[in-house]
Amino acid sequence: MQQYLDLCQRLIDEGVWIDNERTGKRCLTVINADLQYDVAGNEFPIITTRKSYWKAAIAELIGYLRGYDNAADFRALGTKSWDANANENAAWLANPVRQGDDDMGRVYGVQGRGWRKPEGGTIDQLAKIVNNLKKGLDDRGEILSFYNPGEFHLGCLRPCMHTHNFSLLGDTLYLTSYQRSCDVPLGLNFNQIQVFALLALVAQITGHKPGMAYHKIVNAHIYEDQLELMRDVQLKRKPFPAPTLHINPDIKSLKDLETWVTMDDFRVEGYQHHEPIAYPFSV
Repeated sequence: MQQYLDLCQRLIDEGVWIDNERTGKRCLTVINADLQYDVAGNEFPIITTRKSYWKAAIAELIGYLRGYDNAADFRALGTKSWDANANENAAWLANPVRQGDDDMGRVYGVQGRGWRKPEGGTIDQLAKIVNNLKKGLDDRGEILSFYNPGEFHLGCLRPCMHTHNFSLLGDTLYLTSYQRSCDVPLGLNFNQIQVFALLALVAQITGHKPGMAYHKIVNAHIYEDQLELMRDVQLKRKPFPAPTLHINPDIKSLKDLETWVTMDDFRVEGYQHHEPIAYPFSV
């Protein structure tokens, strides 16, 4: 929690004002932020200086792992995080490849589970990683990438958290996740939960102990209409200790994640938090 607050303060103290063309807003921006999460110690990195809806973050992650391309499928899991980008993004609404309401196109999990090969067919990156790790193999390329520039025009949004690199040392699994762009007040709240939960889940279904999860953000920013709430409200609050995340031990395979897992299979214990803060969301 403290590293999150430190990043927020760094943005206020050191950030440079940048005009964002996509949203038409200014944002305070810094380059390069490195966060890390102790998954082995189960220190769940959830925001405590405001209420965080952690189930929505994990639901979105499960949707990515299933390769979902429709906002309705994400809603069925328990998150509305793709409603706006699928249905309110003007450029996407005008894109002839869009397949109607809630269609997201070839974004995030679609690339992770069905990356198209030039000669035809697809590559299931996640299945390859899970199969290797189950065998105790790490070929130094256990990489799940959502970043496919050749198909940006086929989706409603370029991926922000774009690459997850797993590393196996003995029986301990580590994760390094890379993010090109991060809306710190809103997005990072989801992103850090997802990095933590991804390592915990993949370690569990491949039979390894989780280690540390490392999270590298290139462009971290606060939009101008979020600044007052962050500076004058959230940063004035004292954080609470980290809670713990508990995952149903019956989740033992990628097929389990693809089929029957729901948010009832996740539980957070000891979560103390301050009141919610309604930060503006930029589409």
